[in-house]
Amino acid sequence: MAANVNAAALDESPIPEPVQKQQKQTIDPYNVSGEVGEDGVVKAIDYNKLVDEFGTKKIDDELLARFERVTGKRPHHFLRRGIVFSHRDFELILDRYERGEPFFLYTGRGPSSDSVHVGHTIPFEFTKWLQDTFDMPLIIMLTDDEKYLFSEKRTVEEVQGYCNSNSKDIIAIGFDPAKTFIFSDFDYVGGAFYRNIVRLSKHITLNQARAIFGFNESSNIGRIHFGSVQGATSWASSFPHIFGEDETKTVGIPALIPCAIDQDPYFRMTRDVSARLKFQGKPYAKPSLIHSLFLPALQGPGTKMSASIDESAIFMKDTPNQIKNKINKFAFSGGKVSVEEHRNLGGDTSVDVAFQYLRFFLEDDEELERIRVSYEKGEMLTGELKAICIKELQTYVAAFQERRAKVDDATVKEFMERRPLKWGGNPRATIVVPTIENGDAGEAGEGDGKMTKNQLKKLEKIKQAEAKKAQKAKEKAEQAAAKAA
Repeated sequence: MAANVNAAALDESPIPEPVQKQQKQTIDPYNVSGEVGEDGVVKAIDYNKLVDEFGTKKIDDELLARFERVTGKRPHHFLRRGIVFSHRDFELILDRYERGEPFFLYTGRGPSSDSVHVGHTIPFEFTKWLQDTFDMPLIIMLTDDEKYLFSEKRTVEEVQGYCNSNSKDIIAIGFDPAKTFIFSDFDYVGGAFYRNIVRLSKHITLNQARAIFGFNESSNIGRIHFGSVQGATSWASSFPHIFGEDETKTVGIPALIPCAIDQDPYFRMTRDVSARLKFQGKPYAKPSLIHSLFLPALQGPGTKMSASIDESAIFMKDTPNQIKNKINKFAFSGGKVSVEEHRNLGGDTSVDVAFQYLRFFLEDDEELERIRVSYEKGEMLTGELKAICIKELQTYVAAFQERRAKVDDATVKEFMERRPLKWGGNPRATIVVPTIENGDAGEAGEGDGKMTKNQLKKLEKIKQAEAKKAQKAKEKAEQAAAKAA
C-alpha cells in the first residue's frame, strides 16, 4: 500500500462543473453523457436504463455458466465484472459454436487521431480474447469515411492518414494475422460490399434514420447513408475473398460484434433489415452483439474518453510521467474532502475514476475486491488508490508500446491484404464446416470434413430411399420380363 497522503491530496481531483439545465442521459453513436441532475452535476451513466430503452438482454450468471460449458474457458474478467454486460442473441452464437457452425467477429475504429487511448483498447482487448477463445475469423473496419462525414474540419486526406497509425495500434493488441482482416472504407467499398450497402440502404427510410440517429434537415446525406456502410459489414457476403462467392451460403453466416453500447443503434437497424431480406430464398443472418460499458473520462463517470480532448484520456503514446500527472491532476475522486471525513465515511468507488480504471485493467479479482473494501471503509485514501491505478496503467501502456514498436508498414499491409483467412473453430464439435441448411450456415474455414450425426442420419435415409427405389425398379423389370416370356 502506498504512503498516506494529506487532506490536500484528496482535493486534487476536479469537481464536475455544474450544468445550467437539467437533462436526461444521452447515449447514441455521436453523443455520450449521463443525466444532469437538479444540482447541475452530471450523474454516472445508468446502464440498466439503456438495456430497457434499447431492448437488449443483460448477461447473467446462467449465460456465463453456459459459455464456460461450451467453450471450456473461464469468462473474461470483463464478463465476470459486468463490464461486458449486455447482448443480442449471444446465446445463438454459442449454439453455432457448440454445433461447429461458422460465424465471424466484427469490430471497428473511427480514425480520428494519430493515437488510440486506453478506452479504445477495451473492445479490441475483448475481441482478441474472443478470437482466441472461439478461433474464428475477425474483420476490423476503419471508418475513415464516417470521420470525414461527421467532422466539419477534417479532410479526406487527414482521416486516411490516421488509418495507418491506428492500424498499427490495433495490431499491437496482438491479433493473429492468419485470421484477421483490417480494411478502410475508402479503400475497400465496391463489388460485393457495395451491393450489400445498396441492399441495406434501400430498406432504410429517411424517417427511420432520423428517428434512430437524430438527423435533421441540416444533416448531410452522407451521414444519413453511413449506417448502411457500417451495417453491411456485418454480412459475410460482403467479404467473398474470406467466405466464398456463393451468396446462398454466405448470407447465412452471422457476425458477433463486440462494441460499446452506443454503437447498438446501427445494428438494431441492420437486424431489422436482415429479417426482411433473402437471397434466392436464403435468409440473411442477423448480427449478434455483445456490449461493453464506456471507460469513463478522467473527469467523471458521466462521460467517456474523447480522442479530441487530451485532458479526458490516457493515450497509448503517453509517457509514464504523463500518465501519472493526468491521473493525479484530472481523475475525479470518490473520496471525501478531508482525511478525517474520509476515514469515518469512506470513499465511493462507483464514481471514483481511479477505481473504475482498475475494474478494467487489474485482472486479479481478489486484489480488486481488497482495494474496494479498503477504500470504501476509509482505510485507503484517494492518493493511495491513484498510486495503484497509475502503476497499473503505466504497466499496461508500456507493454502496449513495446509491441507497437515492432509493428511496421509491412505488417499493416499483411493485415489489410485481401486474402483467404484460416481458422479452426470448435475443436470439440463433430465438424467445423457444416453443409447449408435453410440458408443458416455456410462454408468457412478449414474443417476435418466429418459429418454431424444429423447429416449421417439424413444420408442413411437417402440411401434407404434409393435402395427401395432400386428394388422396385428391379421388381418391375422382372415382372415385365416374365410377361414377355
